[in-house]
Amino acid sequence: MKLQGKTALVTGADSGIGRAIATTFGREGADVVVHYLHDQRGAEQTAHAIQSHGVRAEVLQADLSNPNQAAHLFEQAEAALGRIDILVNNAGKGANVESSLDTPLEAFIDVINVDLVSPWVLAQAAARKMAERGHGAIVNISSVHEEIPSKGGVAYDAAKGGLRMIARTLALELAPKGVRINNIGPGMIATPMTTDRLHDPEQGEQSLQRIPMGRAGEAQEIANVALFLASEDASYVTGSTFFADGGLMRNVGGA
Repeated sequence: MKLQGKTALVTGADSGIGRAIATTFGREGADVVVHYLHDQRGAEQTAHAIQSHGVRAEVLQADLSNPNQAAHLFEQAEAALGRIDILVNNAGKGANVESSLDTPLEAFIDVINVDLVSPWVLAQAAARKMAERGHGAIVNISSVHEEIPSKGGVAYDAAKGGLRMIARTLALELAPKGVRINNIGPGMIATPMTTDRLHDPEQGEQSLQRIPMGRAGEAQEIANVALFLASEDASYVTGSTFFADGGLMRNVGGA
């Protein structure tokens, strides 16, 4: 097992990509803290799936629109499992509108807090502890939109672009201390958040036409990348974003 004896905190693990990552980590031997915002039942289902592999799972709630709760979440996670070897910043939200000029300031700040500030608070807290121990891995679930802008998506795009630079900057500082940090940039993934779009005949067709592979990705396909980055298989990998998008980036541009 690739994560035998490791401990992990996965935010937004009550469904979708977060659940897939958390359960995959459990299957590979890690004890996991399952974070959620509203869906306690979903988080408990994730925890039960993890526990079925003979490892520990703890369920913790926090509202990551409040960075103070993010800091408390990390303290609780370390108390629950003794330490955190792997942090996955997965929780996120969007605030797409027809025009970015119509984005209310309150909505912009809310997205920035959830998608950028709280991940930074968690990464900073985790990195300090990991650096003291001389090992650790941080994985941020970013998006193709850390490179590709989207109309009406100014808050989300800005947050994901910021997450890209957090990873690159921290990688420089943490590499000598045995701590790695990388991002995963998913494209269109079939999750509860994208169900309506994918099932809408017009929107679904438009989305899939842009993807060279011609399909949406599965949450497990993102979890597989997260497992690689969290494990020793990626021991010489830091400061990078790995796009898992079915070729979307090559079709619409981006670096």
